[in-house]
Amino acid sequence: MKATNAYARFAKAASHFCGRPRVFSLAVAMIAVWLVTGPLFGFSDTWQLVINTGTTIITFLMVFLIQNTQNRDTEAIQVKLDELIRATRGAHNALLDLEELEEDTLDAFRARYQALAASARAELDRGLQDTGTPEA
Repeated sequence: MKATNAYARFAKAASHFCGRPRVFSLAVAMIAVWLVTGPLFGFSDTWQLVINTGTTIITFLMVFLIQNTQNRDTEAIQVKLDELIRATRGAHNALLDLEELEEDTLDAFRARYQALAASARAELDRGLQDTGTPEA
């Protein structure tokens, strides 16, 4: 558990650091330096290998940092949405923690809400209002 917390702290700090404009500028500067050194090294295979290897390693590591950040953000959003559902009168508490359901159960919920949306659009076309809860 301690290693997971250390990784989470590192990933959060690294993603905040890497998302700054200065870091992007540094990356652009490194590529500019690489381009300028091309004639010095005769545009050799080794010169090309340096940038290819460097960018591949950085990309590989950034994928994990980005995924960790997205997972954390998604979990936080889901908890916030669950709280809104829980606190809203007339809301269906069965929708809490919906992201954990099996695909077929999730499809059934989606179909139900698509039918409600279609019904609401039909009522709008007839000049009726689209407010309130259907069960009220």
